[in-house]
Amino acid sequence: MAKYIIKRILAAIPMVLIITVICFALMNLAPYDAIDAMTTPNMSPETVALIKAKYGYDQPVYIQYIRWLDGLINGNFGYSIVTHQSISADLAIRIPNTIKLILPAYLLAYALAIVLGLIAGSHKNKWVDKFIDGICAIGIALPTFWVSMLLIYFLGYKLNVLPIVGMHTIGQENSMIDYLRHFLMPFIALFLSFLPDATRYVRSSTITQYSEDYVMVQQAFGASKAEIMFKHVCKNVLLPIITKLGMALPMLVTGAIITETIFGWPGVGPYFVKAIQGMDYPIVMVILVLSSTLVILGNLLSDILYCLTDPRIKDLG
Repeated sequence: MAKYIIKRILAAIPMVLIITVICFALMNLAPYDAIDAMTTPNMSPETVALIKAKYGYDQPVYIQYIRWLDGLINGNFGYSIVTHQSISADLAIRIPNTIKLILPAYLLAYALAIVLGLIAGSHKNKWVDKFIDGICAIGIALPTFWVSMLLIYFLGYKLNVLPIVGMHTIGQENSMIDYLRHFLMPFIALFLSFLPDATRYVRSSTITQYSEDYVMVQQAFGASKAEIMFKHVCKNVLLPIITKLGMALPMLVTGAIITETIFGWPGVGPYFVKAIQGMDYPIVMVILVLSSTLVILGNLLSDILYCLTDPRIKDLG
């Protein structure tokens, strides 16, 4: 098992390096670069040259990449070319805010999805299954931004029971009640966006398990439906669920860009959107690399959990 896990970790390292090369190359191939965001047509060539030298853009591309990669490895992500603030310091504040919003919504949605998916999958083509699957189909079809706007219109504007934007009311930053009131609407929007897909995923896994031969054998031996469900089916449904949970790791940083932007939640979402609008390429590159790296780490985490859950996989190492 240890050999398999080490093999997966070693395979992930070059993938992360490739991701950094791709992100850096794409930013350098963009029609506008960071210098365009910092200069004006009225500036003299000497002034532009000084700005390039200040930020290292007068160096060859490979030197720029090596310096940038060295900064990433050491946790120095550089500075915003618009606000001149440390990107590391900004992300240190914004990433926890995003996690505070996404993690509860995802965990609650997935916990409920497991229950609903098992119920629907164990009653395939019956009215319970059709009802749950129909609700999920509607939920998947509803765009997150539209649901968010409906929540703002009804709960924030018409009923005026919840604040519309932000994470705190000015002057009440230490109030938990105020925080929860701001938290509720984006939480509901994310919960409703996570639930349908996760429910269908669990339902599909449950239906697959009920089609296996071991279920027929258990039925032939007179096992009850509850015994088959809780002693056999649930255990085997756990494996694809673990894989799905590992793949959710990138969502802790970039999984609520639209929702955070709509509700003005001070997380990574508005930060990333403003960076794109302002052509603040250092921020864009860092978030792209961070998101891509989390995808790889999510896959790695899924593989490790899969191996721990089913030790037979260690033979693959």
